[in-house]
Amino acid sequence: MALPVAFFALFFAWPVAAIVARGLRMDGAWHLGRIADVVAQPDIRHVLWFTTWQALASTALTLLLALPAGYVFARLDFPGKQVLRAVVTVPFVLPTVVAGSAFLALVGRGGLLDELWGVRLDTTVWAILLAHVFFNFAVVVRTVGGLWAQLDPRQEEAARMLGASPLTAWRKVTLPALAPAVAAAALMVFLFTFTSFGVVQILGGPTFSTLEVEIYRQTSEVFDLSTAAVLTLVQFAAVGAVLAVHAWTVRRRETALRLVDPGATARRPRGAGQWALLASVLATVALLLVLPLAVLVSRSLDAPGLGYYRALTRADGGTFLVAPVHAVWTSLQYAVAATGIAVVIGGLAAAALARRDAGRLVRGFDALLMLPLGVSAVTVGFGFLIALDEPPLDLRQSWLLVPLAQALVGAPFVVRTMLPVLRAVDVRLREAAAVLGASPWRVWREVDLPLVRRALLVAAGFAFAVSLGEFGATVFIARPDNPTLPVAVARLLSRPGDLNYGQAMALSTILMVVCAAALLLLERLRTDRTGEF
Repeated sequence: MALPVAFFALFFAWPVAAIVARGLRMDGAWHLGRIADVVAQPDIRHVLWFTTWQALASTALTLLLALPAGYVFARLDFPGKQVLRAVVTVPFVLPTVVAGSAFLALVGRGGLLDELWGVRLDTTVWAILLAHVFFNFAVVVRTVGGLWAQLDPRQEEAARMLGASPLTAWRKVTLPALAPAVAAAALMVFLFTFTSFGVVQILGGPTFSTLEVEIYRQTSEVFDLSTAAVLTLVQFAAVGAVLAVHAWTVRRRETALRLVDPGATARRPRGAGQWALLASVLATVALLLVLPLAVLVSRSLDAPGLGYYRALTRADGGTFLVAPVHAVWTSLQYAVAATGIAVVIGGLAAAALARRDAGRLVRGFDALLMLPLGVSAVTVGFGFLIALDEPPLDLRQSWLLVPLAQALVGAPFVVRTMLPVLRAVDVRLREAAAVLGASPWRVWREVDLPLVRRALLVAAGFAFAVSLGEFGATVFIARPDNPTLPVAVARLLSRPGDLNYGQAMALSTILMVVCAAALLLLERLRTDRTGEF
């Protein structure tokens, strides 16, 4: 726990505390009464209410649509499965401003629904809810489906042989085993939607505003750092309460599971019910996930002769100091470094949290690990600039600043992906290996690693994908001569003109292709025929 605790203390707790203190401490005195004044404002209360209920509704809708897909990917085998799994994950890493614009092209004025049926959703909350499903679909599929694929199907089959109906067997046997993974996925979806920024800003307009949007507005438009600091504390308290409830609930439901090779659990669809389920999942993916991505590609090809792509190779001397295409290589370098940091930090934390003899203090750190997902990225970005500007941690000119910020978001995904599998390993296997004379390192290498290797690869893929698409904090700390892909896209979208918009769509398409290629490679690695997972 030493390294994870030090990492989060230095690169999360300290920067956030620095920016909050800057907002609440004026003229050498603390103004804590400002908290009550801000919360009492009617418009702020309306923002708090909308932030909460839209996050709950988005989480429920995502689980409803994505859990069947988790079953399909875990239990059914069909052509193109690996490619489709990568496609499902791509929306999760797209910059919110770009994906929000693409979704607006589907449901807004002049969009596909408007052209076909005269229906517009951009002025309703449904556009926000559906866009949140678009982003978070992969979280449920990969988190729940990853564990589902390793559950021994013979346990459910035994219940059916004893007279249980398929629904009863699933409810009594499979669902309790999946409960920790479902809770982890629901928690991540809730945190992402609770702190939603780009989607609400684009699709909500002046009608809808979340805490994240309000913090950005108070910081960048109104220049009221005091109000922004109060809203950050409110967001921090709300997320902390949710994480505490989650940790208590999951701990009560922990159990040792019989895990098997996931390649042995998937079968060709059998019966009309499984074929119908597969067809419905494919239709959902096509309409909700693939269609917005197709809009991005089509817009990037509007200029004849790949004009928008050719323009990416030229530096205009204004928006960028280098050619925009340079952001591709920069993003890949940052993402690889951030993935390495996230895997080390998250893997160590997951290993410590999975121990049955872990103390209460260690178990409490489980909830704290998720706080970077629930705290405003705007706050974290400003905090980096304020806190990490003096020796011995003067990192403002260091290239490590961006990977460190990205790893803060990637590490919780590593923990949440690996922890259910580590906790599901039967402790008697470790004890038997120890009795036979194996050292603790050999026990980990021979017992735990074969079972969690697949989860480790999935976690690394998640961390890499999240690092590629991280925008909120990176936009404040990325150097002008080394912009990341999301930052480059945002800069192009902020400038008027068809050429800038087309280049933004071209860069977004490149980001989508790079992410899909990386995830497809991950799928091939984790389904290697050696049978080692």
